[in-house]
Amino acid sequence: MAGIFDNVIDLNPMKTTWKIKVKIIRLWKQYFAGDIESIEMVLLDSNGDTIHATVNEDVVPIFESFLEEGDSKIFINFSLSQSCESYRLTKHPYKIWFQATTRVGFCDDLPYRLTGFTPINFREILDGSLSPEYLIDIIGQIVEVTQVEIVSLNGKDTEKISLELKNEEDVRLPLVVWGKVALDLSEAIQLLSDRTLICVMKFGKIKIWKDERSVCNAYNVSDISLNPSIQEGGSNMFYPDFSNGPEDPEGSMLLAGGSSVDSESNVKTPAKREGSPIESIEEAFYQSTANKHGPSDSIKKVKTEKSG
Repeated sequence: MAGIFDNVIDLNPMKTTWKIKVKIIRLWKQYFAGDIESIEMVLLDSNGDTIHATVNEDVVPIFESFLEEGDSKIFINFSLSQSCESYRLTKHPYKIWFQATTRVGFCDDLPYRLTGFTPINFREILDGSLSPEYLIDIIGQIVEVTQVEIVSLNGKDTEKISLELKNEEDVRLPLVVWGKVALDLSEAIQLLSDRTLICVMKFGKIKIWKDERSVCNAYNVSDISLNPSIQEGGSNMFYPDFSNGPEDPEGSMLLAGGSSVDSESNVKTPAKREGSPIESIEEAFYQSTANKHGPSDSIKKVKTEKSG
């Protein structure tokens, strides 16, 4: 399957004979009644452009075994339509649909530095510059975290944990994580409580409530990491300087206690931390994804590192 590849930015519905070489930077499955309803992906080409792709249930058996997050692949002959979901995964106006005639080819991996990670400045989120229609990436130091709450959401009990992140300009951003991943995240934070924690969320959703803006996870889509190793050009790329602001106890993260709905107080206790700027970006790694490396495996890894 050698030859010239089309650029993702040029894809449109005018033809189906497209040929692209891309990396699958996000993959998750949608289920209905226990069966896979679709496989959803975000694809990235060598120019850094992204596009949403869907494998419908009719053709899932054809392609499921060939698709894995992080892999680079060649895709040939697929259809495109207007991207009109309730929230947009990319800024591309169209999305890809796999057909029975779509071909999948193997290829050399695209560079590791191509991740599609494009963190947004907190100010752009808070001042309303960005549309909540698009999912976003963020990175910041955790400076405050609540205990896990159980709240009623759409008539169903759901886990919730609230955090506050700060960026290198000391701008603070509220982050809310819902569902089972809230429990995994809470446990990971406790296990790594002796470290400065950098939180990375990919494909987060901007929420507006009473004119206040925050970010939360989007069901099955968002990817959350603590202190992940970031590569750029084959070498480690250090995080921005998240040195503490003047009002912070040195090297501390505020733990908000008593976060239940009936609580009369929300006491914030500084938890001792070791150092304020991040010193190593290859330390414990926590990741919650919908692929084969699930939250439980990641938590086990963190526990092993802590005990060893």
